[in-house]
Amino acid sequence: MNSIKSTIFVLLLILWFLVSFPAFASVCRNYNGHQICILSINRSAKNYWEYRASVSVDGIKTPIEVYNCRQRVKIQQNGTVLPFDQKSGGEMICSFFNSSGH
Repeated sequence: MNSIKSTIFVLLLILWFLVSFPAFASVCRNYNGHQICILSINRSAKNYWEYRASVSVDGIKTPIEVYNCRQRVKIQQNGTVLPFDQKSGGEMICSFFNSSGH
């Protein structure tokens, strides 16, 4: 009975290591004196110049915002529209993906 438990344990352990977990790699750059990392990003299907992205600036995570590379603004979750600033990640996102929309 003990050998059956050991065999089951070993099989479960092998299965655990065979399961592939999704890889996650953020893109980080030193940009205008700040460490900016793109944590998640999705391009708009309708407006190819817009990205929904979450970034971290100097280690502080921001919520998902819409980055409009054509108008150089970001739209916060509450609808507030702000021009790109040095710490928004907007210029980095637009230059990294080379999608200015012009």
